[in-house]
Amino acid sequence: MNGFEEIKDVRVKAGMTVRELIDAFREIYGFTAVDVAKAVDILSEGLRKADLRFLSFTANLVATGLRGVLAQLIDEGLFDVVITTCGTLDHDIARANGGKYLKGYFEADDAGLREKGYHRLGNVFIPFDSYGLTVESFVKELSRRLAAVKGEWGVREALEVAGEMLKEDPNSILGAAFRRGVRVYVPGFIDGAFGTDLFIQSQFSGLRINLFRDMKEISDMVFSSEVSAALVLGGGISKHHTIWWNQFKEGLDYAVYVTTAVEWDGSLSGAKTREAITWGKLKPSGKHVTVYGDVTVLLPLIAAAVIDELRRK
Repeated sequence: MNGFEEIKDVRVKAGMTVRELIDAFREIYGFTAVDVAKAVDILSEGLRKADLRFLSFTANLVATGLRGVLAQLIDEGLFDVVITTCGTLDHDIARANGGKYLKGYFEADDAGLREKGYHRLGNVFIPFDSYGLTVESFVKELSRRLAAVKGEWGVREALEVAGEMLKEDPNSILGAAFRRGVRVYVPGFIDGAFGTDLFIQSQFSGLRINLFRDMKEISDMVFSSEVSAALVLGGGISKHHTIWWNQFKEGLDYAVYVTTAVEWDGSLSGAKTREAITWGKLKPSGKHVTVYGDVTVLLPLIAAAVIDELRRK
């Protein structure tokens, strides 16, 4: 009718595969359903055709069981570069070294939790002894190893050594990156326990961190690439760093954002993929979609469907 395809009613069935569920979203069409299906299509094509593939995410996700999915995406060889925040390092290191993150609830008495020795991250409870001292102990050993080799390191270089220390944990993001040779960049690495602990250790070891090393590596990768793709989970510095560098090659060719942030306040976190076109961070001809929703719900669906699609191809 008037060139538009008619929406079809959908029924679900017991034991549907993820592929069947995504196809059902395509037919349901309305609102977010079609965007999830588009995300699978765009990401599947982008990961096949791109020679530089970015995975960007925020640290809060690593405090949940989604940490395993993120590590799996790296282990599957789907991405070449990870860009994230310092909290990712903190949570990944803490959990890889025995830290217990617990199932809590949003409505908790925060003053009471503090008295009992718990941090709260949303509905995740983190015992004090599973976090601060655990990360501090790890960074102390990492600093010792780094200083024994040379005095100045890029952040990415240092994280590669950290990944080697965590490689036996199948769900460690840094460990997976080490196993697959994936580069991890944390432009705001001082904004968390890892960066603070490394700074403290540097006062004794003389260790120096050179962020320009990381910038040189990223710029070299971007300028030498022909086609780039990005899966951007959440916003903030990890999102911006990913799209910022791609403007120097006239923008991403494929981009999928998954976010709960809105665009009406002008924030970078809420900016849709289309806004990136005006900055040269996404090509006008690029394939892109913004999916609104909680990453902990949507990423397992998208990831399972993409992995299935890529294996079939």
